Amino acid sequence: MANIFFNKPNKKRQYFISILTVCFVSAICYFLSPYIGYKVVALLLLVTVSLIAMFFDILPVLLAAFLSALIWNFFFIPPHFTFTVHSTEDLLMLFMYFIIAMVNAALTYKIRQIEKETQKKEEKEKMIILYNTILNSLSHELKTPISTIIGATDNLLTEFNKLSEQNKNELLTEISKASIRLDRQVENLLNMSRLESGFIKPKKDWCDINELIHDVLNRLKENLEHRAVNIQIKENLPLFKIDFGLIEQALYNLIHNAALYIPKYCVITVRATCKDDKLILIVEDNGNGFPGDEIEKVFEKFYRLKNTDTGGTGLGLSIVKGFVEAHNGVIRLENITEGGARFTIEIPTETTYINNLKNE
Repeated sequence: MANIFFNKPNKKRQYFISILTVCFVSAICYFLSPYIGYKVVALLLLVTVSLIAMFFDILPVLLAAFLSALIWNFFFIPPHFTFTVHSTEDLLMLFMYFIIAMVNAALTYKIRQIEKETQKKEEKEKMIILYNTILNSLSHELKTPISTIIGATDNLLTEFNKLSEQNKNELLTEISKASIRLDRQVENLLNMSRLESGFIKPKKDWCDINELIHDVLNRLKENLEHRAVNIQIKENLPLFKIDFGLIEQALYNLIHNAALYIPKYCVITVRATCKDDKLILIVEDNGNGFPGDEIEKVFEKFYRLKNTDTGGTGLGLSIVKGFVEAHNGVIRLENITEGGARFTIEIPTETTYINNLKNE
């Protein structure tokens, strides 16, 4: 049976719709009865009651079943326009119709309730699996940098006089890297929480995309230390009215994601241009690309690509999507024919050139 669910009307509307549906079907059958016969009409009315039972509560359904039996008797069973039934066969059919209609309505409603319970159980099981996955991922992503920080600081505190300057610097570097990693994960969690709560409201101001891109690359200096990055920014770009912080974080997540997953020898290309009053930002690489059946899933919360050992909470790309959509923009992912992947951000925005802005 089709599993169809929607917001049910209140009880009064259910009664009204049930009565109206039975009457409407009966009216159509009345005009067709000379061609199809009153026995076929009974089947059509039974189907109508079954359909009503798929959507409404039991009492409106039973009312529809009872009403359909009365209508079938009064308008269709000879003699017409009377509740009297002369034929024993017709009387038996009427009695059986009434019983079947009631039982059918009750059983259909019961089956629907069982389907709902089954669906809830399956959703609960899926949610438990998802929460376990999330907790395992978060515990690893948060615990690893915390353990590094604790271990390094413990060595500095207990063995400070015994450590060489080089060892001290190495421990401090570990603490710094672990702190940045921890800060990034906490920031992703907070951003996702803001998106879920609906509190993300872009604070738009005039932004220089050159400055934004170089700020992102500067933040990712250590991650990109041994990687080739190709920056292609169209000359004479206007200023764009966007939330600098949100778009900076979105671009940061895209470039960091590329640096995290693509092979060492690959090149990351960042493009920026303006087209039809839209800011176009592209982050692409010449790596292995994405599995075709996973492209539609990468922007889902906590989704991580299959068969990958690289860490992560699976929040980065979903945050990118949320921040872009907060600007009424869109983000697309596609595999490049020659190899690699391309993320394209399009944001409709006000634009202005520096000379115009100075004259305002």
